[in-house]
Amino acid sequence: MDAVAQLRSRTIVLPMVDIDTDQIIPARFLTTTSKDGLGRHLFAYWRFNADGSDNPDFVLNTPGSTGCQVLVAGNNFGCGSSREHAPWALLDYGIRAIISTAIADIFRSNSLKNGLLPIVVDEETHAWLIENPGAEVVIDVAASTLTLPDGRAVNYPIDSFARHCLLEGIDQLAYLQQHDEQIRNFEETRSWTP
Repeated sequence: MDAVAQLRSRTIVLPMVDIDTDQIIPARFLTTTSKDGLGRHLFAYWRFNADGSDNPDFVLNTPGSTGCQVLVAGNNFGCGSSREHAPWALLDYGIRAIISTAIADIFRSNSLKNGLLPIVVDEETHAWLIENPGAEVVIDVAASTLTLPDGRAVNYPIDSFARHCLLEGIDQLAYLQQHDEQIRNFEETRSWTP
């Protein structure tokens, strides 16, 4: 996974509430264990018409969304079933951060383990972001701040271990592997009591 210390991007706004993981990546695309290519199926029910053509009314199909790495979504983003494919699809598409007033716990955990930054903000900040699509924001992972175009910095919660992993670009396994020598030393020197 790629390290992320700071992210500067315009926002894409998808204000719908209760966007579940089946809407993020429909179940029919879960037959792969690879992360590659899942982005083309992101929000498939909304992005594409029945004939497979692009839905011109969906935000990801508009010219202003090109290159945006921050998705501002309605309340309770990522609810529904646990599927790691949801953050995989968002990342493969190019989204690096999700901003909402609430993000489902399992989706949040899966996101952090894969390098996708779930950011929960207060109602006032969220309302401003919803009303100002395309706003350029700066996300500072080390400081846990989201800076709006007017310079106002908003703190967001993130646990220290997840922050460390994001800054280092490592997952939980890579973290353990960094401590391989200490783990081996502990195992070799500890005494066993029957």
